[in-house]
Amino acid sequence: MFSFFKSKSTPPPVEPASEQAALPVAQVTATEPAQVSASAPAQPQDKPRASWADRLKAGLAKTRNALGKNLASLFGGGQIDEELYEELETVLITADMGVDATHHLLKDVRDRVSLKGLKDATELKGALKESLTGLIGPLEAPLDIKGHKPFILMVAGVNGAGKTTSIGKLAKYFQSQGKSVLLAAGDTFRAAAREQLVVWGERNGVQVIAQESGDAAAVAFDAVNAAKARGIDVIIVDTAGRLPTQLHLMEEIKKVKRVVQKADETGPHEVLLVLDANNGQNALNQVKAFDDALGLTGLVLTKLDGTAKGGVIAAIAKQRPVPVRFIGVGEGIDDLRPFTATDYVDALFD
Repeated sequence: MFSFFKSKSTPPPVEPASEQAALPVAQVTATEPAQVSASAPAQPQDKPRASWADRLKAGLAKTRNALGKNLASLFGGGQIDEELYEELETVLITADMGVDATHHLLKDVRDRVSLKGLKDATELKGALKESLTGLIGPLEAPLDIKGHKPFILMVAGVNGAGKTTSIGKLAKYFQSQGKSVLLAAGDTFRAAAREQLVVWGERNGVQVIAQESGDAAAVAFDAVNAAKARGIDVIIVDTAGRLPTQLHLMEEIKKVKRVVQKADETGPHEVLLVLDANNGQNALNQVKAFDDALGLTGLVLTKLDGTAKGGVIAAIAKQRPVPVRFIGVGEGIDDLRPFTATDYVDALFD
């Protein structure tokens, strides 16, 4: 078995996990450039950056336009009546909030209108913002890595959702908090994913535990042991991208979690699902499938960059309220931020 990712200054490898980790593990560091494919992420360009609030508003532009243009006539004046509520229902469903969330919001808006004695349609906007904030607010739960060292974070998601890129950004995020990070290239199903993760590791100056081929669970096992041996604060375990309908592949990802638990009986401490916001209601189906298989503890909502169906977060809040840990609004390494409900709602309406 050969390993073209091996670095000259690599520390001794950790002993593999019995027969599950029989393949040699490469220790990748930033000291030697890796061989990468043309699909590897490019270095971000140095250019003036807009504020986070502006980038979030830009990312939610499509959803905000769908809401704003259609709600403008509703909030323009006149009486609050049944016809207005019917129009509001249509607008919310069009914004991809889903039937359940839409009905919940309509009922809550009606209650607020009745409680406050609102009469004019211009006052409805504030009631709707309050209702939406109340619905998605419980999803705001910042990731807390205290209490475990290493903190084991397992990342899942379908191909194309931005999983590998999000892992690179998460590594940068934890480093900005003064934490040491180790990456495990467990997406052995797709060679390009391993190479891309190596590039992110080099960019952030962190080690990547990888194999040229083999069992993803073996990579995860050895990476957890390596993190323990080196006193690493956070280990991020990548897993192969897959559709939730591919049952045999879903069984493989369950195996990764079981093997991580053998390496550390308290882990994994976080199981994140990366979602492409452009998928709309299909993203909700992914949440349900991966949650049933793995027991999700958090979500990363990516690609809020101007084409997203951002209303889906309301559908998630109503049907499968898994905390949204982070949202992403661009390709830059610092374009992943913790989710804040009020900022999200403000960006939708203002």
